[in-house]
Amino acid sequence: MRSSIVLFIILLILSIISLFTGVLDLNLNGIFNGDKEQLNTLLISRLPRLLAIICAGIALSTAGLIMQQLCMNKFVSPTTSGTIASSQLGILLSLIIFPSATLTHRAIFAFGVAMLGTWIFVAFIQKIKFKDTAMVAIIGIMFSYVIGGVTSFIAFKFDLVQTISTWLTGSFSLILRGNYELVYMAFPLFIIAFVFANYFNIVGMGRDFSKNLGISYNFILFLGLSIAAMLTACVVVVVGTISYIGLIVPNLVTMFKGDRLQGTLIDTALFGAIFVLACDLIGRVLIAPYELPIELIAGMLGSVVFIVLMLYKLRKPQKRVLVGKNSQNSCKAGQI
Repeated sequence: MRSSIVLFIILLILSIISLFTGVLDLNLNGIFNGDKEQLNTLLISRLPRLLAIICAGIALSTAGLIMQQLCMNKFVSPTTSGTIASSQLGILLSLIIFPSATLTHRAIFAFGVAMLGTWIFVAFIQKIKFKDTAMVAIIGIMFSYVIGGVTSFIAFKFDLVQTISTWLTGSFSLILRGNYELVYMAFPLFIIAFVFANYFNIVGMGRDFSKNLGISYNFILFLGLSIAAMLTACVVVVVGTISYIGLIVPNLVTMFKGDRLQGTLIDTALFGAIFVLACDLIGRVLIAPYELPIELIAGMLGSVVFIVLMLYKLRKPQKRVLVGKNSQNSCKAGQI
């Protein structure tokens, strides 16, 4: 509880800083005196941007934590399991098949493709006899590149490279009131994840373990991966790609809080929002008055942390697991 309070205070401080950071100057006197230009800037641009950042951080970090728990692998995340890449492919296909579709319809289609891509990845790693955490992460990254290659090919074929580029590089610079509200899905999905957190813990232990406790393994696994895919898709559709949030944030939090999902979920969501907000602020002030996309900042920081985490995991003694019949029924991707 103490850590959650500290994280909430940090998030609150960064949120206030975010509201008053930008090309146009905002001040409390102008806002309280009813200055129309400042109020419009606050309500149409700065506040929607802040809410979108917080929702994106909560969504991606929660999705990563759920996937890591279900697969019992610290390197599984929307970035390393093809979920983000599949969402991008879904958006592109929706532009081709349903050119006049609304943002919500595109999100639904992207969710379906993201879910399909995630299940293909899970089914693929189940077929690997010997596997460890690092190998699964590498396979996931390669799988994402394959999907990304397909996406690029289709974009070139249908002359949609410029259009799809909006979703390939995450940025909050275009967030305005009326075109971001879809990311609010993060809140109800987070609540559902919190309610089923203990079930996700049980399912992560395998099919037989779940069956002995009377838990429907297939339903909980499907529910967990569906929540992760929906959380990812709603962010990619609105903001674009933000890499590594779902990978590094859950790892950093569980290092201090442990692996019990319900005990780490709130801190993971808060820290995810803080991390995304900090990256966005860095992008806004680094070359002000110009702005760097958050994908660039998060990708650089996330890559460094990812390499450090991988080296740390590889230095620890690992157990290679021979996957048998029971293990193949779960999406356990390795043990350390």
